[in-house]
Amino acid sequence: MSEPSRPDAARPAHRSGFACLVGRPNAGKSTLTNALVGQKVAITSSRPQTTRHTIRGIVHRPDAQLVLVDTPGLHRPRTLLGKRLNELVHETLSEVDVVALCLPADEKIGPGDRFIAEALAAAPRSTKVALVTKTDKASKQQVAEQLLAATRLGEELLGGFADVVPTSAVRGEQVDVVADVLLSHLPAGPRLYPDDDLTDEPEAVMVAELVREAALEGLGDEMPHSLAVVVEEIAAREPLPGQQPEDAMLDVHVWLYVERDSQKGIMIGRGGARLKDVGTRARRSIEALLGSKVHLDLRVKVAKDWQRDPKQLQRLGF
Repeated sequence: MSEPSRPDAARPAHRSGFACLVGRPNAGKSTLTNALVGQKVAITSSRPQTTRHTIRGIVHRPDAQLVLVDTPGLHRPRTLLGKRLNELVHETLSEVDVVALCLPADEKIGPGDRFIAEALAAAPRSTKVALVTKTDKASKQQVAEQLLAATRLGEELLGGFADVVPTSAVRGEQVDVVADVLLSHLPAGPRLYPDDDLTDEPEAVMVAELVREAALEGLGDEMPHSLAVVVEEIAAREPLPGQQPEDAMLDVHVWLYVERDSQKGIMIGRGGARLKDVGTRARRSIEALLGSKVHLDLRVKVAKDWQRDPKQLQRLGF
């Protein structure tokens, strides 16, 4: 007599693990991270080197959990800050299960992409996939050519990518396919985070990143590299009469650090107009993040040449 089948016998094992999105600065990594998670967990900007922290966004499925690590763009460093950001990327590559190389569809593969692909070859533990991003900015022919070019790059330097997928995070095209592909390469494992967690970044780090995103808008090419943001305090006010404690307004005090007096003037603007505008835009995002009304206090301070000063880099969290 055969043994009765068990209902769980045919059920696939639950998968869980970590995936890292890498690529040249401004390759669409942060936008894709946000699209996969379904909520902003990484700031986006048209300026290179926007991301400075590894942001973990969490994708939940009934049968799997994917933890996305969004890294700074890997590049040839010119400052101590750049060197430390690259070290952060290499450390991440050695720890994740899947690495996805993001290649914008509207830009030909160049030396920077090859530099990153060569770095991936030094991280043998992880499965490698290629994501042709920003397909909304390219024609169908450009996308097809980039898919072929990505395939050739993988064959030449990595023995081939496990998958090559086109996607547009802005339009939401193929985002689910990207998630399916990344999840398929994860090992069997338990859930790593509660179902309602979308990131494990501390609130203060997220707030600082949202302020930095608002501050980057409209700046010249040099300023983004010279700007650092540190949250000094997030404190709840005393509740008003009849108000629940969780509904009380939050006071958020933030320092914006620049490297020169001239940059301080640019950041503040004439009569404080620019800083006020930054605060207005950042406050909306912070209130959405924290789920509370916020009084945002922004102050600008000069930390001369902080990108090249080890002591100041440490004080600013790098």
